[in-house]
Amino acid sequence: MSAASGNFTQAELDKFDALAQRWWDPEGPQQALHALNPARLGYVAERIALRDAAVLDVGCGGGLLSEALARAGARVAGIDLAPNLLKVARLHGLESGVKVEYRQAAVETIAEQMPGAFDAVTCMEMLEHVPDPGAVVRACNAVLKPGGRLFLSTLNRTVAAFALAIVGAEYIARLLPKGTHQYRDFIRPSELARLLRDAGLVLEDVSGLHYDPLQRRAWVGGAPRVNYLACAYKPE
Repeated sequence: MSAASGNFTQAELDKFDALAQRWWDPEGPQQALHALNPARLGYVAERIALRDAAVLDVGCGGGLLSEALARAGARVAGIDLAPNLLKVARLHGLESGVKVEYRQAAVETIAEQMPGAFDAVTCMEMLEHVPDPGAVVRACNAVLKPGGRLFLSTLNRTVAAFALAIVGAEYIARLLPKGTHQYRDFIRPSELARLLRDAGLVLEDVSGLHYDPLQRRAWVGGAPRVNYLACAYKPE
């Protein structure tokens, strides 16, 4: 395993690895992720030209966003540290015929091996699951070409986020397995802005990412009360 930074916990990897077999099941435990994926892709596609762009999908999981980016014309590398998830991602790619290069590696390792190699980096629903989110942001900056863009999604540390993302999603509606999220690890937009600034990136946009579990519909816009997306660029 390429995880020289040690910026992970085995419990987190095991938790997501256990979801691997149903990752691509739209009725399974990742059904919310299936609904969010088109909204996430649209956010990225509005801000960069994906055709022939070199994109690194950090924390790619079973490959939902990686495949969507590749279908849109990008040359995608997906990285994760959970071996079962990567196995599922590779198998699904064989079934779908969508080409993505998957590697079991930390973004800090990729930053050492491939600095300045990517036009864009996506890192969705991952920062709240690592011990040092700042190290991830710095590594994402390192792999970007000058002028490249970093796309992030995470959860705001608000009462609304606790009520909806943890109590509602995990304990009432059971959209997610219990223990998926820890409130203390949620990241306020102001905190994310500081991490981006400290890494040398310029914050370009913050937008709310909303999900209606009844209609299984997601959309981008408005206040970042619970989930939110952010885009930052690396100065030329």
